[in-house]
Amino acid sequence: MTPERLARINTLLTKRQANLTVMFEEVQNPFNVSAIVRTADSVGINKVHFVGHEKADLRKRTSMGSHAWVKSECHDSSEQAIASLKEQNMQVLVTHLDSSAVDFREIDYTLPTAIILGQEKYGVTDEAIALADHSIVIPMVGMVQSLNVSVAAALVLYEAQRQRQNAGMYNTRSLSDAECQRILFEGGFPVLHKECVRRNLPYPYINENGTIEAQDAWWEALQFSAPVK
Repeated sequence: MTPERLARINTLLTKRQANLTVMFEEVQNPFNVSAIVRTADSVGINKVHFVGHEKADLRKRTSMGSHAWVKSECHDSSEQAIASLKEQNMQVLVTHLDSSAVDFREIDYTLPTAIILGQEKYGVTDEAIALADHSIVIPMVGMVQSLNVSVAAALVLYEAQRQRQNAGMYNTRSLSDAECQRILFEGGFPVLHKECVRRNLPYPYINENGTIEAQDAWWEALQFSAPVK
């Protein structure tokens, strides 16, 4: 790994927001999925959640550049996904207009937050609305009543980014050491990462200089005669 790439990845690790995420609830359009994942990456989201999609299908729906840096987790149901998010002490928001909905800018996004984005035609499900902590809306004064889901996601996520930036949350690393090691290896050594996956090998340790520290047996298992820098 070059010093320049190591520095860039370390900057990314500092700015990643471990407790900010989005959940796709059967979003269908691959261009929307791709755009939202790109926005998620740009505001420092480390992992997104999907309900109603198979993992194999996600690769077709996500822009490859962002897919490499934003993890995805699939859930069998909205109930299971929301329960998992709440176990992480996240406030769960749904983009939905109802009598209790508030302007999306009134939410405190410095709190651990998950934002649910619904299917393009029908929006979020009744189940998600019932389980969410807040419904949020984007005020509109024109003739149309809703925005494209990817545009709505960008507005909400950049409000979250603005609040977190003002609170200094992009200045302190929040990811676990294990997650940082994963990103350093997968992002810094993509060829070796593919070989580890193919051969079912554990990831090695990446030191502060961006160099792999591993036993000879690990290298032998990869059939490399010398460490790859």
